[in-house]
Amino acid sequence: MQQILNAKKLNKYFTDPEEFHVIKDVSLAVNKGEFVTLTGKSGCGKSTLLYLLATLDTEYNGSIDINNTSVTGLSQNKLAQFRNEHIGFIFQYHFLLPEFTVLQNVMLPALRLGKHSAELIKENAMKKLHQLEMAEYAHKLSSKLSGGQQQRVAIARALINNPDIIMADEPTGNLDSVNTESVVHIFRELASEGNTLIVITHDEDIAKKSDRVLKIVDGNITDNIYN
Repeated sequence: MQQILNAKKLNKYFTDPEEFHVIKDVSLAVNKGEFVTLTGKSGCGKSTLLYLLATLDTEYNGSIDINNTSVTGLSQNKLAQFRNEHIGFIFQYHFLLPEFTVLQNVMLPALRLGKHSAELIKENAMKKLHQLEMAEYAHKLSSKLSGGQQQRVAIARALINNPDIIMADEPTGNLDSVNTESVVHIFRELASEGNTLIVITHDEDIAKKSDRVLKIVDGNITDNIYN
């Protein structure tokens, strides 16, 4: 199997108000097409670990390679460009721009990347919205959607640049059970299509539907369970 992410001996410290060792010598490899979930109690370090893997936090010791590129030590400008092209990130809160339409929100990362014409980006964005059953809302302001609909748009936005890895931090944390099940179904479909996912969740049902569960306790991976 092709390895898409390789992290070695990651250590992360918080220094305010006093030094705290939050990620402790974590090594992790993820293969292309895997659906991996990170689980653990609040404060265990799973969100911190995900932010390191997503290059959103660069203050750490160790090394991270993504798609055969060493991202450790890259400048913030190069990291921003790398993230936009290679990583699709889904937050617990959707962070859509309320004054933009659904279509405009989805197109934005691709417009920033600048690899394709606006016309082609629009076409691709509509394909993603069709995939997520949100095409009929394309020209509606994102602020007028329900929470479940907004999270679907956020997923479409994360997919627009066809990233190597999709990462999500509690993407169903603000959703009811029906919308949670819908998002999980979307993730399973994405994985079956060869997409790689790393998802933080407190929901055991979601974890059971992933390919592998990593349990984080006190900044360490204590269990590595294949479903």
